[in-house]
Amino acid sequence: MDSRYKHLGSEERGVILAEHRRGSSLREIGLVLGRAPSTIGRELARGGSGEAGYSPQVARAIYDVRRSRCRRPRKLAEGGALHDWVRRKLVHQRWSPEQMAARLRAMHPDNPCARVSHETIYAAIYAQPKGGLKAAMVLALRQAKPARGRKRTTLAGSSMVPESLRIIHRPEEIEARLIPGHWEGDLIKGAFNRSSVGTLVERKTRFVVLCKMEGNTAVAALEAFSRQMKRLPREVRKSITYDRGSEMACHPELARRLKIDIWFCDPHAPWQRGSNENTNGLLRQFMPKGTDLSDASQTWLNDVARLMNGRPRKTLGWKTPAEAMAEEIKAFSSTVALDV
Repeated sequence: MDSRYKHLGSEERGVILAEHRRGSSLREIGLVLGRAPSTIGRELARGGSGEAGYSPQVARAIYDVRRSRCRRPRKLAEGGALHDWVRRKLVHQRWSPEQMAARLRAMHPDNPCARVSHETIYAAIYAQPKGGLKAAMVLALRQAKPARGRKRTTLAGSSMVPESLRIIHRPEEIEARLIPGHWEGDLIKGAFNRSSVGTLVERKTRFVVLCKMEGNTAVAALEAFSRQMKRLPREVRKSITYDRGSEMACHPELARRLKIDIWFCDPHAPWQRGSNENTNGLLRQFMPKGTDLSDASQTWLNDVARLMNGRPRKTLGWKTPAEAMAEEIKAFSSTVALDV
């Protein structure tokens, strides 16, 4: 028998209710659930055993209240004096978490409640919700890592990314997939990295666009993405989020041609383009690794994209990306007509 204690779940409370109504004893109910009779007794007392009898809902509510009281309060709760002190030292004076923890120990040697460890400070910084405050606090750290423990590295072409175009500054509406027109881009590389195909995935509808590439250079990427994106309605061309590959060295010209915003992911952070990464994996069914992609025509790539966009997707309520994109374009057209 597992010696680790597990709290009662909803199904177990349902069994207790049924067995209790049948008149089963605490020991009998405990044998059914593999629980101690004392556990069953405490649960029945918690859920009320008066005229109304045992109620699983009442028992769960009381359990939740008591559990919340057991949690240790956070020392660095936002708005508290200690939190404000840490934030001031970090953002305005550029103290490191270790320096702050050491100073707090010296200031309050006999009061553990008035000091925190440097690990607690790091955890509080990275637990901040995404936004201006978190960005300011993370950037104030010596290494300014986007997440705790992630190795800071530099990729080819990363020097081309201005601070203002980092994904940390991307509007929240893009992250939330609230409106269409925000894309994720990448390349699928062919045999020996000598050929490639450009891939674009719209974040909200998961609509896929594939681009014929004439080589792997930045100029080739500029021409391919410009050509295919210009075929899309203007209302669904708002931004592209890309990694820091050298093929995006011409991003200012791409942004000018398409009149869109371009955002860059952090180094070694493929999850920041999750939709595109997932789609590229699916596309390997048509473009296996080791294939020479220089022979792939735009017509064939359009056929592959059509197959991808015609598959029902669970995340879209089993609509296809093509149907979802069509609905978004229709909704925009209706809004424009009403405004006119």
